[in-house]
Amino acid sequence: MTDQLSEIETIPGSLHEMILKQLDDDQAQEIVSIPLQGKSSVADHMVIASGRSTRQVASMAQKLAEELKKSGEPSPRIEGLPAADWVLIDAGDVVVHLFRPEVRSFYNLERMWGFGDEGEKKSAVGNA
Repeated sequence: MTDQLSEIETIPGSLHEMILKQLDDDQAQEIVSIPLQGKSSVADHMVIASGRSTRQVASMAQKLAEELKKSGEPSPRIEGLPAADWVLIDAGDVVVHLFRPEVRSFYNLERMWGFGDEGEKKSAVGNA
């Protein structure tokens, strides 16, 4: 993985690592991974990333869904693809939120989950 993702801890070969690598390859911006173990039974990780436009957000979501299928994972559930302002991809153990920057700052999911308040922030540095 690139330096952008060097601060996010992953297990080699894991679903989490594959998703982060695919988003990085698609030039997602401000990739953040929030560990949910012990906080929620919904998933082990929540990944949040931004795209520069609705077109890039939609493209990243479609490519990620294709890569998940190729890797043998069950077909992910995808919500929000037609508008592509905020696309949610439920990949089982990893939930991915892809946003346009304006929409991401409005909803501010990182703050809602208290991410970074406890000094445990592990995010990508800079933009893609």
